[in-house]
Amino acid sequence: MSLGYLKSLEALEAALRLGSLKDAATELGVTPAAVGQRVRALENHLATDLIVRGRSGISPTPALSEAIPHLGRAFAELRSASDALNIQRSDEIHIAANSDWVQHWLAPRLPRFRRDYPNIRFCINGEGDAPTRIGQSDIEVTFAARADGAQYDLLFPDYLVPIASPENEERVKRQKKRLSLDGLPLLHLDFYKDDPDAMDWPAWIKRYGYRTDAPSTGIRFQRLTDGLEAIYSSAGFLICGLALLKDCIEDRSIRMPYPIEYGGWTSFAYRARFKNAIQRGPLREFRNWMQQEAKATSAWIEERAGSVKWKSAE
Repeated sequence: MSLGYLKSLEALEAALRLGSLKDAATELGVTPAAVGQRVRALENHLATDLIVRGRSGISPTPALSEAIPHLGRAFAELRSASDALNIQRSDEIHIAANSDWVQHWLAPRLPRFRRDYPNIRFCINGEGDAPTRIGQSDIEVTFAARADGAQYDLLFPDYLVPIASPENEERVKRQKKRLSLDGLPLLHLDFYKDDPDAMDWPAWIKRYGYRTDAPSTGIRFQRLTDGLEAIYSSAGFLICGLALLKDCIEDRSIRMPYPIEYGGWTSFAYRARFKNAIQRGPLREFRNWMQQEAKATSAWIEERAGSVKWKSAE
């Protein structure tokens, strides 16, 4: 079989070993949909089903049963080989991260790092100028509960506020009631749903606003990128964090139609886990650079939000 199906075999082996597409995606640094697509590509190539998806997880079909031990041994050896060869990949950094963080925070800043370190190559979520490597990434960036201990670098929490297009900001200014949302379409970003302190529209309206219809209705988005596209097209109003919006806030393509005081901090934060105990020189440089950039982001948010806490509407 062509080595072009190596990623498909890797996805298949990880899904079987871990019992789910979601866990396989976490290990491989891609989305569950990408894992499913890789497995389906192999199934289409072989013209047979290889896995069965059930309530209890992933299980192999009879067509796959004989190959399972070989898959397990093969990828265990490949992971060992990859770990042994890491010392020869001193000019590469492999990152697995939330795609919105990559697109809206890392990508705009990365050229500055590249100017100082032009020989370092990156593979981010399986793509980049460094070749894809089988095995663990060097860095994993997530938005999750702030962890105790030294295994994570805390980058920054987020500060959630309503955002809108310039056109919709003008609609707010024409509202007779100061914080009325009547007649304004609400959009919802589910990215923050696991954070118990993250503000959504029902919480915002209860604290600050006025609305007669259901505050939970409206289009829902999983990714910030998709929500921003809706904002740019003036499709509605969205509650979103400032941490990834610096450029579009400063160029005023995105507006905050209500006072900054009517927002709230998340209890979750963006955090980075560096997986190699002994870090190569380029990885140390990148870690230091990322910490400095994260401090600048925190300072930028705090400069606008200050020590704002939840407060009752006046």
